Amino acid sequence: MSINETSRAYGAQKSAIREISAYAGARKAQIGAENVFDFSLGNPSIPAPDEVRASIERALALPATQLHGYTPANGLPAAREAVAASLRRRFGDDAAQAGDLYLTCGAAASLSISFNAVVNPGDEVIVIAPYFPEYRVWIETAGAACVEVMADPATFQVDVDAVAAAVSERTKAVVINSPNNPVGSVYSRENLAALAAALHDAEERLGTAIYLVADEPYREITYGAEVPWVPGVYDRTIVCYSYSKSLSLPGERIGWVLVPPTNPEHDDLLLAVAGAGRKLGFVCAPALFQRVLVDCVDVPSDVAAYAENRAALTEGLLRLGYEFIEPEGAFYLWVKALEPDAERFFERAKELELLPVPSDSFGCPGWVRVGYCVSHETIVNSMPAWEQLAASYRQEA
Repeated sequence: MSINETSRAYGAQKSAIREISAYAGARKAQIGAENVFDFSLGNPSIPAPDEVRASIERALALPATQLHGYTPANGLPAAREAVAASLRRRFGDDAAQAGDLYLTCGAAASLSISFNAVVNPGDEVIVIAPYFPEYRVWIETAGAACVEVMADPATFQVDVDAVAAAVSERTKAVVINSPNNPVGSVYSRENLAALAAALHDAEERLGTAIYLVADEPYREITYGAEVPWVPGVYDRTIVCYSYSKSLSLPGERIGWVLVPPTNPEHDDLLLAVAGAGRKLGFVCAPALFQRVLVDCVDVPSDVAAYAENRAALTEGLLRLGYEFIEPEGAFYLWVKALEPDAERFFERAKELELLPVPSDSFGCPGWVRVGYCVSHETIVNSMPAWEQLAASYRQEA
């Protein structure tokens, strides 16, 4: 074959989330958007803050060569300093310096760069299931094997004993995502401390280095839970961040990789991150939105709107008898399917124009992810369909 077979296979293996979103778009065109309850895509319905527009308008007054010109490969010094200063204000003086950051085209680039910076062919990377499905693609593309370890089924915290049992001499990294997509759980400080201890024990036992890759695009979207600063718990941490959710900028692709000063391989790892960015072509993140970061790095997320949606969805589904995990962060509800086969449950929901995402693609059977970053009206108006769905199962009991 004259093309890359691996790339062709990834292209043929469609994303369940994207496929359902595309189906929702077609159905909205056919029967009206108000009649389709699309809970598939994590696409914020909350507008970007006014400060973002103001920053863009100011930037448009710059000379064209400055506005649209190349930045350094790792990002504008002013943008990196703005991010680092924000991190120091929030997490302490040793959180970050400007030179510790590599600006990226969003979380996908941040994670791809991080995996390519640390893994070699034949290595393994552990993910905590349920997990964002693209992790597997990025890990395998970096040349490593993706090893799934189920979270604690009762709490959806990290099952530390299960992770410890899965670690081998080939384990190079563990990925954590807190607040979590798809569950909405936030890993507690105690849970992370236990994980850190287990990883240090494994490093000493096996004579290897194990990195903790903290994927944190939902850090700012919480409902009272503390999101621990992971580098303060585990030294060999890499932090990946995106402003897609916190500033409602999913289409603008701006984020960063942080190699904290406390990381034992700091200097070499920074070079590896820069080299991975170069190797993958992830250099010079969008210049306009680097400038937006300078102005908006501390602008808060509109969590109140998501909290209102969360309350409407959880209270409504609770009245109808559905079981779910109460989300502490992000904007997804992890709902127990009314039968063991989540795909079949989804197809039944689909007949009522309800479009959650079945859990199989997240590496966990028997659940669906319901994204509540939609309009409040969509949640309220979907309740009769959820009721019909539950009633159809009761009739068969």
